Amino acid sequence: MSKKIKMQDIKALRGIGHRLNPIVTVGANGLSPTLLEEVSRALHDHELIKIKIPAGSSEERKECADAIAQATDSQVIHHIGRMVLLLKTNPDANDKLSNLSRFGF
Repeated sequence: MSKKIKMQDIKALRGIGHRLNPIVTVGANGLSPTLLEEVSRALHDHELIKIKIPAGSSEERKECADAIAQATDSQVIHHIGRMVLLLKTNPDANDKLSNLSRFGF
């Protein structure tokens, strides 16, 4: 995702993300093709999602978040602890599923 997001938009997206529950949890199998497919599907449907990544050092969690974002062509909006907020806009998003539409972004 090459479009640069403005700081005010990042703050708004983080506010939306605060209200979301994790939709995908990275388990013992790590970044399997099945997990990445599920993250891609969730991004397509919801545009903005929260995922839970495995415990580890801060650097390991950041690398995991970056790897997921790269594999799904999405953007890491925020990560804190084990939670990561990812964004991938969909011009054909369903307003009933899109977290961006639901929260007025």
